[in-house]
Amino acid sequence: MKFVADRPLADPGFAARKLMELANVFEPVQDGRIHIEKINLPFLREGGSPAEYKAGLDLAIAKGWLWLHESGTFVRFTQAGAELFA
Repeated sequence: MKFVADRPLADPGFAARKLMELANVFEPVQDGRIHIEKINLPFLREGGSPAEYKAGLDLAIAKGWLWLHESGTFVRFTQAGAELFA
């Protein structure tokens, strides 16, 4: 019998909320940009995997919380995403 530890970041909804919390910690640079590496590495250090990160990011974008630049180098909060922390 194997015992497996819970992986809360495996849930895309939880991962998306965690990414939003991590992004909210950083002061945006010009035009509200948050560089993607500012949220990527902390997410991985929290115990998430690259696949969980991608699923969470995709869900945050689909829910309209984040906007991802076409280069993939930075995100911005949308109005809906900013309201989560208001």
